[in-house]
Order: sequence, then structure tokens, then C-alpha cells
Amino acid sequence: MDPIRVLLVDDHALFRQGVRSALESEADIEVVGEARTGTEAIVKSREIMPDVILMDIYMPEADGLEATRKIMSEIPYVKIIMLTVAEEDAKLFEAIKAGAKGYLLKNIDPKDLLEMVRGVSGGEAPISRVMAAKILGEFSRQGRDDVVCPASGGKLSPREMEVLKHLTDGASNREIATALGISENTVKNHLRNILEKLHLQNRVQAAAYALRQGLTGPPRGPE
Repeated sequence: MDPIRVLLVDDHALFRQGVRSALESEADIEVVGEARTGTEAIVKSREIMPDVILMDIYMPEADGLEATRKIMSEIPYVKIIMLTVAEEDAKLFEAIKAGAKGYLLKNIDPKDLLEMVRGVSGGEAPISRVMAAKILGEFSRQGRDDVVCPASGGKLSPREMEVLKHLTDGASNREIATALGISENTVKNHLRNILEKLHLQNRVQAAAYALRQGLTGPPRGPE
């Protein structure tokens, strides 16, 4: 299997060096480029066509949100994970709506970062449980049509409802699989079915929809 190709985007060279060292310690991950501004990130994304982009939010020229919007419009397959030093709700919601697949704090443990890169490459949305609760709670409270606006979909099975409940808790595919005693591939298939039936685009929308419709309880707080 080919390694996961990662582009690092941050205006601090020391931070990029540290992340590169952590990622390149793994055989299944390859850092294929670096950028120090949002503008550079846009240009390098076109040239390199990475699988995953680790994107800082605050940078000169074009910030991470602007770069994310531009990159996603041109290269919709790429998975972008936003990195920031603080849990800023406004930026968090804007990042998800811009097309980012995850939102992580820069003080994340290197082992967790590696797991998150692998997770987003496999279709998961890497967001900490605390931040997941904030996202889902806000989306549920707002009830905005541009965030979640599903057409009438098919009825979810009891198992799909269980998967959806764990999703609202911010659980990863692996955690859902362990909790339900099924394989990760089975979890992925259930998630595909849920998104198809509800006519939604991603995990965050599915979980927010579940909360708005009262299909599950409120997301758990941090453990």
C-alpha cells in the first residue's frame, strides 16, 4: 500500500520540523512538501496533489480558512486537518463549513496526531471529543439549512442508529467497532449507508442531524 502523502502548512519552521519528524518516523506516512503561507499551500497543493494537508489557521498572505476554501474547490478529494493553538468556536465552525475534515489543537500528542492522520485518510473526521461536543451542540442549536439540510431519506436500521449514537459522542471508527463488537470495515459500511439514506455529506452533518431530530442524546463531555 502506498504511504499517505502529507503536505505541512504552517508559518513556524520549528513547528513544521517537529511535525515532520513525528510523521516521517512512520513507514506508512510521507511528508511530500511544506508551505509557510496559505498562498503557498494553494500553489503546492496543485503541484503535489497530497492525500492529507495539515493546515495552520493563522498565517500571512492567506489564512488557513481561505486556503482551505480555495483548495477544496480545486481538489475536492484532499483531506484537510486544521491545526490551531486554541479551541475557538467561530473558527471551528468556519473550518468545517469550508471543507476541513478535522480540527486539532497543536498540543496534541504525536501518537494521537499519527492516528488522526491515518483516520482522516481512511475517511474519519479527526476531532477531539471536547471539540466534537462543541461542534455538534452548536450545529444542533443553530439548525441552519446550510449545515444540515437532508431530504427525506430511508429509515435507519437499529444497528445504524447505534452507530449514529456513538458518532454523536465523537467516537472514531475503531472505538465504534470495539463498542459494538463489529469490524471497522463494517462500521465504514454502516456510515456510508447512513449518509446515503439521510442524503448528507459527512460524519459531522450526520451527527448534527441526529441531535436536531432528537434521534440520540446530547454528546458526552470529555472523559
